[in-house]
Amino acid sequence: MNTFAMKNWEEAVVSGTDDGPRVAHAHATFAYSGLIEGGSVIDYLLYYAGEGYDGGDTTSPGLERIEGYVDGREGSFVIKHDSGFDAKGFTSTFEIVKGSGTGELAGITGTGTTAGVLGEPTMSYTLDYSL
Repeated sequence: MNTFAMKNWEEAVVSGTDDGPRVAHAHATFAYSGLIEGGSVIDYLLYYAGEGYDGGDTTSPGLERIEGYVDGREGSFVIKHDSGFDAKGFTSTFEIVKGSGTGELAGITGTGTTAGVLGEPTMSYTLDYSL
């Protein structure tokens, strides 16, 4: 099973108010297990629609640098997320940033997904890649 867990989450409002429409910046760290073994640092730019919004989830971009192993190969790479979230949880699609692989992961390309329920200790991911 491919999972990851949040180790740290720091968030600050960039523009707007805590109870109205706003933009926030989040900086987080994750620990991965499964196909990916290692850790990551991610920065998100989050949009919150505010109270009374009934239009569904919102979309937020993020860049994440993962260090560790993919299928036993050591190195690092960066992924670009497009994440959606609502009161129940989140989903994300991502793409590995071309040219970002290092070490034995140099040249890695691919796409994947993440999903999780708010309050759960671990979340799931998929990764389809080639080297």
